[in-house]
Amino acid sequence: MKQNVLQKKHLTRRQFLVSASALAGGLSLRLLPVAGLASATAAAQDNAGELSPWLVIQPDDTVVVTVPTPEIGNGASTQQAMNIAEELECAWSKVRVEFASYSREYRTPGSYAVGLQPFFGGHSTDHARMPYTLQLGASARERLKMAAALRWGVPVAEITARDSVLTHVPSGRTVRFGEVALAAAAVQLESEPALKPQSDWRLLGKGKPHKLQLPDVVRGTAVYGMDVILPNMVYAAVLQCPVHGGLLKSHDPDAVLGMPGVKAVVVIDPAATVGSPVPADPTFGFEGSQCHSGVAVIAEHYWQAKTALDALPVTWAPGLGTFWESEKKIHQRQDKVLQKWGGAALTKAGDVNGVQAATTVEATYRTPFSEHAAMEPLNGTAQYTESSLELWHPTQDMQQAFWVAVDESGLAPEHVHFHQTMVGGGFGRRVIGDDVRTVVAVARQYPGVPVKVIWSREETTRQGSYRTMLAARYKAGLDEQGMPLSLQSETCFSGMELSLGYTDMAYAAAGAIPNVRIATSKLPLHIATGAYRAPCYNSHAFTVETFIDECAVAAGIDPLQYRLRLLANWDPAWSDCLRIAAEKAHWGQALPPGQGRGIAISNWPHSGSKQAGSTVCAVARVEVTPAGKLIVHQIDFTFDCGRVVNQDAVLSQLQGGIIFGLNMALNEGLTVSDGAIVEANFDSLPLLKMGDMPEINIHFDALSGHDRFAIIGEAPVGPIGPAIGNAIFQATGKRVRSTPFRKQDLSWS
Repeated sequence: MKQNVLQKKHLTRRQFLVSASALAGGLSLRLLPVAGLASATAAAQDNAGELSPWLVIQPDDTVVVTVPTPEIGNGASTQQAMNIAEELECAWSKVRVEFASYSREYRTPGSYAVGLQPFFGGHSTDHARMPYTLQLGASARERLKMAAALRWGVPVAEITARDSVLTHVPSGRTVRFGEVALAAAAVQLESEPALKPQSDWRLLGKGKPHKLQLPDVVRGTAVYGMDVILPNMVYAAVLQCPVHGGLLKSHDPDAVLGMPGVKAVVVIDPAATVGSPVPADPTFGFEGSQCHSGVAVIAEHYWQAKTALDALPVTWAPGLGTFWESEKKIHQRQDKVLQKWGGAALTKAGDVNGVQAATTVEATYRTPFSEHAAMEPLNGTAQYTESSLELWHPTQDMQQAFWVAVDESGLAPEHVHFHQTMVGGGFGRRVIGDDVRTVVAVARQYPGVPVKVIWSREETTRQGSYRTMLAARYKAGLDEQGMPLSLQSETCFSGMELSLGYTDMAYAAAGAIPNVRIATSKLPLHIATGAYRAPCYNSHAFTVETFIDECAVAAGIDPLQYRLRLLANWDPAWSDCLRIAAEKAHWGQALPPGQGRGIAISNWPHSGSKQAGSTVCAVARVEVTPAGKLIVHQIDFTFDCGRVVNQDAVLSQLQGGIIFGLNMALNEGLTVSDGAIVEANFDSLPLLKMGDMPEINIHFDALSGHDRFAIIGEAPVGPIGPAIGNAIFQATGKRVRSTPFRKQDLSWS
């Protein structure tokens, strides 16, 4: 992925100045990089009466935190508000969040761009962004205190702030934040205040507030992309070539233009992209954001558009994608690639070919294309004119969406205005922006009115940007004691390639295996792939942890003890996670025939580094009937992300990740037929139901207390599949090397 140039800025507290402006009778504050101060001041003067980038305190004490991160259900926007509130000392009940405008960032660079992927729906505890937002709250607090001190003619040191109230301690006088917000706007701080020590935190790490958007979600007033309704809006239903990369060959608009409500039929042409008139800065680049060739019917209402689309005569030129007639053919070609051991070695140590092994273990593993199956189908709304573009969209990354819209429209960035909505499930599908581009492409051909573009569930599924299909071959040489002398592996990617959790696997990084060659190779396909909740790591965890388990079995060593030996000189948190998960799951206790326990451990996104990322461990207890029916009874889960700032938020992220990992391992796997994806709606996409849920026990005991607040939403998907697969082996003696498990023969006797 392309690195955003804004990520290269490392801002220290001494590099910040405080800019303040009075807005609507309140206080508006922002921390700005020194280099951007002049332009930022001009922007503030030009936009009097509007929200400023980060923080507004209104006369009624309402604290409005404007966040650059979309809300995809993970609570990232709430966490940033918590960071500010901790130092601001406002009443949490007074806090609300709004989504930022990327247009403000374009006009005043640095207004929001702090930390890793600053406009992505996550990373609220990023090592740069978290101190930045804490500092923002501290600066606002000190300005308010100074304003109160000037009002009373007392030393500022005699003023305290707590729960949106400023108190003069000697006299007992009080004033609300909102009452002095206007005066605070005129205050200039000589230097940035020091942050509180973490031991003095009252909200972070101690409070458990719900996500700020939840009341609106429960009341049905939260606005998702599908909820956008604008005056004079029309609707477009989309149909794109079922074979990715294929083209529209012919269609007959006259056959449907007379149908009720139909306004127009437009062509979605990947070659018609206008291009950005200025150097663009999308977070992840434009690769993968291209439109898929297709048509759209525009009508007064969606059902009119959909009905006409279904009646529209269309033929396709599917192209070379039909060569891949099935997944079996893809597997065969991947195997041919892996047979050569010819991939690029990214991790090397010693000489894997010079080892005299007592035992050799070798296996190949596979994971399939998978659909994100987000609750909200793909959609977006745009109004295009020759001089402007306004876009409402449930993207996962505002910066990416903004620049894709600029690129597709050809308009100057200052004439493109992006409105972030709530996101009804992302999981990576709404990152790269092919849906954004299609919305703009359709609206550009029906200018002057808002056009809401909607993909049906079937089109959402078949026009996916799927989890990468991969195959991985492993070979290990074991010594007389059963421990690995060598590890050779190669993963063949058929889609987006990301090697986190594979080429940096802890077993190699720990130094316990003297001879290592970890390689990658590619089998390019036409099928679109992209980010999918911890991209590729969700597959690597399965291949690595299943193979390590096979080595343990071949060595005749308990799988838990085998891992502990390999990781003995590694970050102790890994061993703690293993031991505590095993203890909580009653590892080693006898089970009835047909039942088994399995264990797996992984880390996202820093497997090869100590005290970094989130280390996660799962122990699964399963039952397999002789006929092959699989029942997952229990998951015990431990983790180390250093520390946590909102225990309930972490708990919900772990629970959601575990369930996502369960469904990924048990059910998810798309079918390819003549180059096209077969599955369309939920009748062919089996998903876990409440009655399918195992007992899930999440244990906080393995938290190391290391001073980091690592991201936690993606890591838990990793160890679930291999833990279940390893438990299936213990229950049946059958080793499962491919997912989903529903497609495997698990019968035994």
